[in-house]
Amino acid sequence: MTLDDRAFYRDRRVLITGGLGFIGSNLARRLVELGADVLVIDSLIPDYGGNPFNISGIENRLTVNRSDIRDEGSINDLVRGQDVIFNLAGQVSHVDSMNDPYTDLEINCRSQLSLLEACRKQNPAVKVVFAGTRQVYGHPDSLPVTEDHLVRPVDINGINKAAGEYYHLVYNDVFGIRSCSLRLTNVYGPRQLIKHNRQGFIGWFIRLAIEDREIEIFGDGSQIRDFVFVDDAADAFLRAGTSEKCNGGVYNIGGAEPINLRDLSTTLLEVTGTGRVRYVEWPSEKKAIDIGDFYADSSKFTRTVGWRPTIPLVEGLTRTVEFYREHLERYLSDA
Repeated sequence: MTLDDRAFYRDRRVLITGGLGFIGSNLARRLVELGADVLVIDSLIPDYGGNPFNISGIENRLTVNRSDIRDEGSINDLVRGQDVIFNLAGQVSHVDSMNDPYTDLEINCRSQLSLLEACRKQNPAVKVVFAGTRQVYGHPDSLPVTEDHLVRPVDINGINKAAGEYYHLVYNDVFGIRSCSLRLTNVYGPRQLIKHNRQGFIGWFIRLAIEDREIEIFGDGSQIRDFVFVDDAADAFLRAGTSEKCNGGVYNIGGAEPINLRDLSTTLLEVTGTGRVRYVEWPSEKKAIDIGDFYADSSKFTRTVGWRPTIPLVEGLTRTVEFYREHLERYLSDA
């Protein structure tokens, strides 16, 4: 970030939905360091990733409100007076969305409308940055994937996240609620949910390696992904929050080092010094919603705000493993 970007957040009132979750809590830490007046809201729904320990050490430097973004009355009050809203609350499990599509619809669609309506009625001058997902693209036609690729989701979560994203763009274009969406690829790092494997595989792989357990990789491990360390993702949100050039746009936030899962697991085991890998057949229910190889072209966001990923994969994995080895018990129970 530039010095002007850093100065922007000093004394600004900033709301983070899903602020006790993985990306939200890391973003909150950055904002506290920058001198922002931070309010985080989180429903703390079990298995969704919210964890009070994620703000350990900064509890007295921000405000926490336990609220569900589905509660329209609460959201109407909470958006008042905010300068920037980082909207990260959502249901992110592709598997859960297929098993319980109505809950996914409520959280990723209706709740997004409730937030935007609250902004329109209570705080139309606010800036909103939405946490989108690369899942909206579905099976890539070509690589790397740019924002011009068709939106063609392969699961319920992708459909609902795409709808949530488009609500933000419509409210930007029609009602003047300055909004943009960051389409995140595989974000990883400290404070990620690792109790189960339904919210992405990278955190689960890290946990298994730390516990000296077996990592199961579907197929032959040749599928390619890109990975973004959470500090780089937080930096992307901060830059989008300061930039008027982002309003009404969608932007890929991808990693700089596409890698296949076979090489990823080898690198992870070298970092941990523990764990092992076994290749297994694809479960039919997961194969049906897998998107194949994917890595993103983030050059549009780089041109717009100057962002680019800075943390190499080995460094990011090392920092993540060190964090969980120190705090593992805090992420294996309903603390």
